[in-house]
Amino acid sequence: MAGTDRGDLTRTAILAVLGTVGPLSRTEVARRLDLSPATVTQLTKELIGHGLLEELDLTPSRGGRPAQRLGLVGGAGRAIGVKVTADHLVIVEVRLDGEVLGSWERPFDPTAPDALGDLGAAVEGTLREQSADGPPLLGVGVGVPGNTDDQAVGTVNAPTLGWQAMPVGDRLRRRLGLPVLVENDVNALAAAERLYGTGRTHRDFLVVTIGRGIGAAIVSDGRIYRGARGGAGEFGHTPIDPAGPVCGCGTPGCLEALVGSAGLLAAARATEIALPAGQDPQAAVEELRRAAASGDETARAIFAEAGEILGRAAAGLVNVVDPEVVVLLGEGIAAWPYWRAGFDATVRRHLLPGRRDIPIEVESWDDTSWAQGAAALVLATPFDEAGTAGEQGRLVRARLIGATP
Repeated sequence: MAGTDRGDLTRTAILAVLGTVGPLSRTEVARRLDLSPATVTQLTKELIGHGLLEELDLTPSRGGRPAQRLGLVGGAGRAIGVKVTADHLVIVEVRLDGEVLGSWERPFDPTAPDALGDLGAAVEGTLREQSADGPPLLGVGVGVPGNTDDQAVGTVNAPTLGWQAMPVGDRLRRRLGLPVLVENDVNALAAAERLYGTGRTHRDFLVVTIGRGIGAAIVSDGRIYRGARGGAGEFGHTPIDPAGPVCGCGTPGCLEALVGSAGLLAAARATEIALPAGQDPQAAVEELRRAAASGDETARAIFAEAGEILGRAAAGLVNVVDPEVVVLLGEGIAAWPYWRAGFDATVRRHLLPGRRDIPIEVESWDDTSWAQGAAALVLATPFDEAGTAGEQGRLVRARLIGATP
C-alpha cells in the first residue's frame, strides 16, 4: 500500500472509523473524516484491493441511489493475546473482527529465575501449534496486572508478580521476531471495549473490574488515558479506611484490600462461614458465591457490604471523570447479583444529581476475556490514528498490508 505519510494516515483513519463505529457508506466515511468523496473512493478501493475492506449491503435512501456500505474483513489478520497472572498464562488467538480462534492455558511462575524466558517459550510453543494457513499474524499483545511505561516499549512494574522494571516487550520481541505490545490488563480490556463492545458507541467511558483486585481504565475522547507514567486507573488503591487491612501495595485501607478477593475472604473468616484453608483465593471466593446462591444470608451480606463500599468509591470516580457510561467486568461478575444488593442504591445516592442516570452496564465474563483484551492491543493498532503504539504499531500495520517493514 504505497503512498505518502499523509495517505497512510488517511487510510488508517478510514480503518479506524470502520473498525470502531462499524459498517458505513463511503459518503458517511467522508463526512465523518471531513474528506472529499473522491479521496475516500480512491483509498477505499485500495483497501478493498488489499483485502482489508469489503462491500456489504446497500443502505436505504430517501429517494436517491442506495449507498453501498463498507466493512472490515474479519479474516484479514489475527493476533495473539497473553494474560499474565501470578500462577499461569492464558493465551488466545483472535481474528481482526474479535472472533476467538483458539485458547490455551499454561503454568507460569513470574518469580522464576528466567520468568521472561519461560513466558517467551510458552508463546513460542503456542505459535507452533497454529496452522500456517490462517490470516496473517500481526503481533502479540500482553496484559499484565501492573504498570507499563509505554505499550511499544513494554517495561513492566507489577508488585503482584514481583516484577520491577522487567523488559517484557524487549525480550519477547527479540525471541519471537514479531511486534509486541504490552499494557496494563484493565487498559487492554478497555481497548477491546473500544473495538468490539460498549466503546463502539461511546467516546468517554469507564471500565471497572472486580476480582482478585479492583481496577479501572479511563477512556477519554476515544483514547485510553494512561497518565504520566502509564499508571492511571489504579482505582483499587483509592484510600477508603485508614484503620482497614493493609493492602498488597503496603498502604492500609485501600479499596482493593476491602473488597478484592482478600477482603471478601477476610470478611468471611470473621464469620462462621467455613472455607477450606490454603485454597486459591479466587476458588475460595467462588465457594463464598455458591454459599450466597444457596441462600446463606451471611455470605449475601458480605457481598452486599462490599457492593456498598464499591458503590461509594465508583460514585466518586464518576463524579471526577464524568463518563457517558460505566462498564463492569472481571471474574467477580459471577457474584454480581449479590454485589448489586449494596451497590445499586449506594452508587446512585453518592453521584452528583446530574449524573444519577448514568448507564452502568454489567457484561458477561469468561476465563479468556483478559487475554482477548491483550489481543485487542494489537488488533486496535491498524485503527489507531493517534499513534499510541509507536514503532510497534507501524510494524503491525506493515504486516497487515503485506509490506516489508
